Amino acid sequence: MTRRPAIHDAAPSLVVSHGADFFGQDHHLRKEVAALASWVQTSVPYNDRKAVASLVDALEFPKPRTFPAAEAALVSEQLLTVSRTRHLKPRASALARALADAAARAAADGESWEWTVEAA
Repeated sequence: MTRRPAIHDAAPSLVVSHGADFFGQDHHLRKEVAALASWVQTSVPYNDRKAVASLVDALEFPKPRTFPAAEAALVSEQLLTVSRTRHLKPRASALARALADAAARAAADGESWEWTVEAA
């Protein structure tokens, strides 16, 4: 038996609409989403980094946002490319894929993709 407490403080998370759970939401830790930004930036060639600059900014500092359907489709494609990067760790790849799927669902429904932040 360990002497470490079993209960931990809640960490701030990002709630994404059009998720895979019963309520249509996904919850992701903000620090994991922020860590994904560097993978997005390095997954494209240097000359094409302007194309993903808005996504990198959104991921580096997660805050409440609304992506229109057309932008959600573009973000979905970019995140899907990142999730297939060969040297990406499995946990980060799964996060990129989950975000890409949620964005694709929003774009397919013709609705905006929304992010909200839950404080700790």
